[in-house]
Amino acid sequence: MHKTLKVGILRETKNPPDRRVPLTPPQIIALQELYPFVEFFVQPSDIRCYTDEEYEYLDITLKEDLHECDILMGVKEVDKRTFRQGKTYMFFAHVGKKQPHNREMFREMARKNVSLIDYEYLVNEKGERIVAFGRWAGIVGAYNGLRARGINTNRFRLKPAHQCRDLEEMHAGLRLIGLQPGLKILVTGGGRVANGALETLSVCNIVQISPDEFLNREFNVPVVCQIGPETYTRHKKGEKFSFMHFVQHPDEYESAFCPFCRVTDLLITGHYWDPQSPVLFTKEDMRKPGFRISVIADITCDVDGSVPSTVRTTTISDPFYAYNPVTEAEEPAFSKPANITVMAVDNLPGELPRDASVDFGKQLMHSVMHSLFLNHGSSVIEKATILRDGKLTSRFSHLDDYLRP
Repeated sequence: MHKTLKVGILRETKNPPDRRVPLTPPQIIALQELYPFVEFFVQPSDIRCYTDEEYEYLDITLKEDLHECDILMGVKEVDKRTFRQGKTYMFFAHVGKKQPHNREMFREMARKNVSLIDYEYLVNEKGERIVAFGRWAGIVGAYNGLRARGINTNRFRLKPAHQCRDLEEMHAGLRLIGLQPGLKILVTGGGRVANGALETLSVCNIVQISPDEFLNREFNVPVVCQIGPETYTRHKKGEKFSFMHFVQHPDEYESAFCPFCRVTDLLITGHYWDPQSPVLFTKEDMRKPGFRISVIADITCDVDGSVPSTVRTTTISDPFYAYNPVTEAEEPAFSKPANITVMAVDNLPGELPRDASVDFGKQLMHSVMHSLFLNHGSSVIEKATILRDGKLTSRFSHLDDYLRP
């Protein structure tokens, strides 16, 4: 006989607001049928993509005070003023890289003896992430890049993704646009984000070509090329590229990206970037006469990272700004033809919150919830636990100086 486990779904408190949910109403019902000893409570919210009424309709209890819950689940970072003493929290904490803006939140969790399970570190036996919104970041990021291109060239208009009811409506709009013959789109990365971007581009019937073709040929149809670090970097001493070596020793590599700057119209970045690895290109490169890129959809959103024009993140409501390569300053979006349009929204899946939430909840149900509810010794939860009762676990001991006052 299992003891009743109480799980609370938190109201999102991060600003700007995030409308996603970790579990949809039908998914909660399915979990209750599979695990009768688990009881769910949902904190009311007037911004959530699933309304309070949708939960109530399925007899899921709405409750403002979740202090009786054992596990509290959200999506984004939690307001530090709301942590409950000794509870287990599960959300994207964004503390693993010692992010300065989340340091006080992390310290408050330790002070309150909180246990933190971070979605980002839920991995399988191969070390691969098992829950993520990356695909949706790619899907929406590529759409926003195309939208910016349409405004820049005055060839077509796409409505903002967050104004589309769902992915189906977004795709319907994409099928109506006319992309310029010869348009060259470059996608960096090889994971969920990059593949999500290619998924969006495929709706427009854009032809995918090889890096060699992309660099050396012009086409009478829109084309896209996908490249990974084996193409946009090279070993400083000319040694053969090894992905494992690149991951372990990124400082031994240099950028090989500049030839792509001269042939690319729209750049969509979906690669992972380590601060010790080379940048794609420099501010000086952007001032060279042959620099062709006019729109950068920077899904990576690494401020002052691999893309030097990403001077800040942007928001769903105001996604674009212009970068002046001569002054190296931000200017109003679409203000001058010579400027480069930048999109750097850091919560892109929030533009299609219902679709993204359904997909994320499915991943949780398939790979995580059984271990979470039954605590049967699986390493899945253990590997993703950063704090246990307010103390760092051994796997995350490198965060000790970040946690200390």
